[in-house]
Amino acid sequence: MAGVAAGLGARLGVDPVLIRIGFAVLAFAGGAGVLLYALAWALVPAAPSGAPRRRRPATTQQGVALALITLGVLLLFRAVGLWFGDALVFPLILAAAGSAVLWWRSDEQQRASWQRAATPRGHVEDTSAPGVFASATSVPVSPIRIVVGTLLVAGAVAGFVAANEAFAAAQDLLVAVVAAIAGVALLFGPWLWRVLDQLGTERRARIRQEERAEVAAHLHDSVLQTLALIQRSSDQPRRMVALARRQERELRSWLYASGVDAGPATSLEQAVTEVGDEVEAVHGLTVELVVVGDLPLDEHLRALIAAMREACVNAAKHAGVDRIDGYVEVDHDEVVAYVRDRGVGFDPATVPPDRQGIAGSIVDRLERHGGSAVVHSTTGGGTEVELRLPLRPLERP
Repeated sequence: MAGVAAGLGARLGVDPVLIRIGFAVLAFAGGAGVLLYALAWALVPAAPSGAPRRRRPATTQQGVALALITLGVLLLFRAVGLWFGDALVFPLILAAAGSAVLWWRSDEQQRASWQRAATPRGHVEDTSAPGVFASATSVPVSPIRIVVGTLLVAGAVAGFVAANEAFAAAQDLLVAVVAAIAGVALLFGPWLWRVLDQLGTERRARIRQEERAEVAAHLHDSVLQTLALIQRSSDQPRRMVALARRQERELRSWLYASGVDAGPATSLEQAVTEVGDEVEAVHGLTVELVVVGDLPLDEHLRALIAAMREACVNAAKHAGVDRIDGYVEVDHDEVVAYVRDRGVGFDPATVPPDRQGIAGSIVDRLERHGGSAVVHSTTGGGTEVELRLPLRPLERP
């Protein structure tokens, strides 16, 4: 819950699973495990943000030492009366020992498992890299450990049920069911915990990757485009200053708006109009835009606006024309936009892969929001960029 077990495991060189099991067992010694966990949560200092993690190698000796310490603490609490009864605690200790035998991993096994989990699918060095569920179950465990651990858990369940024979028939059934569920949890609980932990890790990595892609696309659309215009306006100092100031205001607005393009536009039609005015002002040509229908502007639709803006900028820079035409229509389940020019055109297949104007700022940007972009162009025949973005249920008119 608070990372106490993981932090202690890294510090002591013990698999965190063993520490979690120890806290769970001690919880039945008059609630001592809960109290100890809360004290550790409150007293152990948190690791500094960004600090390198120093981890002691996990060894069998450390794991056995932790088990003996836990057992000693349990016997101490039993001697002073902080005890929930032998019929409950001793089967629990036996089941915890079986779970520890099954799920304890050495430091080498942990590194190998996490390496498999972190290897992307289709990586050139390992094309058979497993997914989250495969990596979580791929920890090498000897057959002897599997047999011993399962027998200990099964013995704990049987001992718990046998120790409570005095209950009524209904109570016996309830006890048996609870004991069986507890046994299954001890056998598969650590595996499920690791699966959920790895899913969270992959989700955070995917979010960071998408954020980096959004930042790269925005910088390409704004800063890099402005720098290119400034280079072409070296003989016009006033225009260079105006472009730099405009870009500074836009970048500050974007940075302090949590990564979302900020501006006065609150609807799709207003945003499209602003795109046309901006391209006309910066590139000195005519942009004719037609908008059919309107929707409130949100982050989902801003992706379409940004892709349309990039298509207009590309046409202004490379088409060699003095007019660009655009059309935007709100349908019942999607928004469709077209940007056309009658310029020199190009062959999309010959665009170098390192050019992000089409791939990163148009195609990939819309795909991240569930849309699509298609570029139709031929040399000497002009260019048409078709953008489609499905509407979310709350956005549909």
